Amino acid sequence: MNAGALLVAGTTSDAGKSVLTAGICRWLARQGVRVAPFKAQNMSLNSMVTADGSEIGRAQAMQAAACGIEPEAAMNPVLLKPGGERTSQVVLMGKPIGDADALSYRELKPLLESTVHQAFAELRDRYDVVICEGAGSPAEINLRDRDLANLGLARAFDLPVLVVGDIDRGGVFASMFGTLAVLSPEDQALISGFVINKFRGDARLLEPGIRMLNDLTGRPVLGTIGWLGGLWLDVEDSLDLDSRPHTTEPALGADVLRIAAIRLPRLSNVTDIDALAAEPGVQVRLATRPQDLDGVDLILLPGTRATVEDLDWLRRTGLAAAITEQARDGLPVLGICGGYQMLAASISDEVESRRGTVPGLDLLPTTVRFGTQKVLGRPSGSALGETVTGYEIHHGVVQIQGGSAFLDGCELGSVRGTTWHGIFENDRFRRAYLSELARLRGRDFVAAPDTSFSGLRQARLDALGDVVAASLDTDALLRLIESGAPAGLPTVTIGLSR
Repeated sequence: MNAGALLVAGTTSDAGKSVLTAGICRWLARQGVRVAPFKAQNMSLNSMVTADGSEIGRAQAMQAAACGIEPEAAMNPVLLKPGGERTSQVVLMGKPIGDADALSYRELKPLLESTVHQAFAELRDRYDVVICEGAGSPAEINLRDRDLANLGLARAFDLPVLVVGDIDRGGVFASMFGTLAVLSPEDQALISGFVINKFRGDARLLEPGIRMLNDLTGRPVLGTIGWLGGLWLDVEDSLDLDSRPHTTEPALGADVLRIAAIRLPRLSNVTDIDALAAEPGVQVRLATRPQDLDGVDLILLPGTRATVEDLDWLRRTGLAAAITEQARDGLPVLGICGGYQMLAASISDEVESRRGTVPGLDLLPTTVRFGTQKVLGRPSGSALGETVTGYEIHHGVVQIQGGSAFLDGCELGSVRGTTWHGIFENDRFRRAYLSELARLRGRDFVAAPDTSFSGLRQARLDALGDVVAASLDTDALLRLIESGAPAGLPTVTIGLSR
């Protein structure tokens, strides 16, 4: 196959761009095509660290897995990590370069755009196909002049664009037509087709609407993807959290283990809990109120992009008092990264919140000081007699003044903390941790001996590839990838003049 590319855009955030991109990547990879994912600009609190120490969006790492390749910074050259109410940390080619608000971000566009274009061109040189994921919606015409990830990228490289719409929200035909109609004629010329996502029911009911959309726009619907219940993959933003599957595989023992993961306002790397939720007999709930902690066997404080602000939220909601009380009564508590920092006696932060020194939950004999240099790494060690690998992304440096060692962190009584993300993706360690938790809680719980989290992810990616093969017009998809947008596509309205 000649070098080709395609951009998957969406009518809205959470329309299904990440999943469709991963599915197309998997479908191509299984045909022997050397394919890579690309997202020019990503706004997400869920990130990971590549082998060379670069930080990229977690969704692009998942898409790289769909391609069967190692993730790298070029697949997500610009990552925005929201911190304060109106600012985001800007990560460029895997390294932070500072914070920006909406106005100052405009000044960064020349630097970001040149980096994006170089990264995309290099990927295209090394792979047969690059499947790009847009950001938000291309119909955000108020932001068109600073767009890097949607029509800005497509226009720069003459990429055909598929627009995916979420029918579950309603109004999918209007949103698809409207997305096209507000664009300039030059941008419209690259919109090559549509995909309907999250449909429940008999697809024949859509046929009249599909014909009318084709008549109105001159563009085909390349397929309809049904509702994929339980096929939840690494997410980008909080909109996806509620789509997490809530069913649990049957327990092997008489009891289940119940885990409450605190749903912090700026929760990051929620993927840390997914491997726990994949275990038979383990129920994971997202907690936002003190009563959500009733009857649980473990409280998990996950990562956050804003440790001090989210600690304030814990206190306002009453969760801080509830966590402290339960921990002092012997309930196991685990903090990861920002959650670990919250467990300290004090936190000195002149970097993220710039609040100076504030009290922590004082559940571990530690103090935290934020440094300007972000720590990025892929550490390894051992705990509970098992090898553990993970990744770390943090500004806060923890000073340990007592307790016992737990990975790179600390434990005291029933409370543990570590800066390492991804620890529960290690199958043997996860089983050892859950077995110990069951013993401490007096639960008749048996850890499944053969649960493979990486195997589960691969099976989900294979299922996505199957969906693309079964649901889309793959011949038309290949023509777009190889030949670009068809010539002579009609302009449906005057659109925006540029």
